[in-house]
Amino acid sequence: MKLLIVGGVAGGASAAARARRLSEEAEIILFERGPDVSFANCGLPYYAGGRIAQRDKLLVTTPDRLRARFNLDVRTSSSVESIDREKKVVRVRNTVNGQVSSESYDKLILAPGAAPITPSIPGIDLPGIYTLRNLQDVDRIKSSLNAGVRHAVVVGAGFIGLELVENLVELGISTTIVELQDQVLPPLDKEMTTPIVNLLRSKGVNVILGQCAEAIEIAADGLQVHLKSGQPLIAQMVILGIGVRPENKLAVDAGLETGVRGAIRVNEFLQTSDPDIYAAGDAIEVRDFVLESPTMIPLAGPANRQGRMAADNVFGRKLRYRGSQGTVIVGVCNLTAAATGASEKSLRRADRRFRKIYIHPAHHAGYYPGAEQMVLKLLFDPQSGKILGAQAVGGLGVDKRIDVIAVAIQAGLTVFDLEQVELAYAPQYGSAKDPINMAGFVAAGLIRGDHPQCNVEDVLSIPVEQRPFLLDVRTPTEFSAGQIPGAINISVDELRSRLSEVPRDQQIAVYCQVGQRGYLATRILRQHGFNAANIGGGYKTYRLYCE
Repeated sequence: MKLLIVGGVAGGASAAARARRLSEEAEIILFERGPDVSFANCGLPYYAGGRIAQRDKLLVTTPDRLRARFNLDVRTSSSVESIDREKKVVRVRNTVNGQVSSESYDKLILAPGAAPITPSIPGIDLPGIYTLRNLQDVDRIKSSLNAGVRHAVVVGAGFIGLELVENLVELGISTTIVELQDQVLPPLDKEMTTPIVNLLRSKGVNVILGQCAEAIEIAADGLQVHLKSGQPLIAQMVILGIGVRPENKLAVDAGLETGVRGAIRVNEFLQTSDPDIYAAGDAIEVRDFVLESPTMIPLAGPANRQGRMAADNVFGRKLRYRGSQGTVIVGVCNLTAAATGASEKSLRRADRRFRKIYIHPAHHAGYYPGAEQMVLKLLFDPQSGKILGAQAVGGLGVDKRIDVIAVAIQAGLTVFDLEQVELAYAPQYGSAKDPINMAGFVAAGLIRGDHPQCNVEDVLSIPVEQRPFLLDVRTPTEFSAGQIPGAINISVDELRSRLSEVPRDQQIAVYCQVGQRGYLATRILRQHGFNAANIGGGYKTYRLYCE
């Protein structure tokens, strides 16, 4: 067997190493267009900011190591330019000397990755404008930073954009971030990104949402970015983090089928439309594990697993790729944001029925010093309780909870299962009722009808004069510090003795700080004949929508 692999980094390098473990006899050639066969893409922003001090720490492995340990024929600076599927031959150009050669194959794995999106606007090719994909890109960015950048503009508030902003802020650089959508981190639901925007602004970051760059020109003090609104931004550095597109030219030119956003279409065995050509990584179309629809999810974890699986299938193992669910996490200036599965907006686009709950737990027992709060949003099927997705933003412990829910989604678990999930507990690590259990309790109780719930955005969408009777059951001190407009305050501890103050001919929308006292008040009211529902997540969730 002669196996050619196009592209290194995550998918290609994993495929090559796995292929060798499966066959000592196979001839395996790995082509990589750049000089580095496998490096840590996700570490690039942190090297730019100095948190990772040594450049060589970003090298996952080297060509020499792959040759010595795996007996692989690794050819860097080698760009595969075309595929002759009939003759089963690829054409390769050496990017250093321009020499062109041909190589035959029995099987071929494509792992070309994805490239940063660059908008077609005037001035986009000026010096001082950067994208971040590889070590050469980060070298250029680091060199510019060392030259004395005072002001930077990051275009795009996705994961890479926010990681870059965090590192620029730590370097003391005045930073503006510009995002076309009306929120940062577009994969998350908008209200879940409110804490991140608030934190960035508290750090001095100029966050501009709902805007895009229309032109860039040279100015006396570096570069001037012109926004669609007409607002000019002065910077010595502009970094584009708009998103990525699949590197599909090789596949398209070879006549292979493509799908969503031009990604290479593969079947469950990671075969392309040519049975002798497989594909893995950021360039391929995958099946959304929750929505069961084709999509593109360019993430390092899936790319590594796909590369390994493609190699398995090349050697006849017939392993099925179950799909990707988009489990992601990012750190932004001491806050962590993470998500897995479907978001509310993706469920709405798919016209999929769902319910949602919000909880605001501490990451470990509140009586133990250092407890940090998070907000956790859980999405689930309103009938079966099957878990569809989750998002969390906060301090410590966010990663643990999203990882548990990610596994629950893979296993097809329901919110009723979350009620009984048994997790490790000691006060410095969690709570006897872990946030995972609490999310299960709230969601399962909602399905059972134990506590009818209304969503804060639905209440706010109703004209003030037509809204339900808003009952705030927090303490007077909490109420005086801020409340939903029009609310009446009766503490939950006084509610039973003051039921005469609550109208029986109106719907009652109850809320507290995070939902727990609102739940208790709802139970009290309903058992006394009132038409009451708890506003999910309480006043803290209201603040997510309104800040």
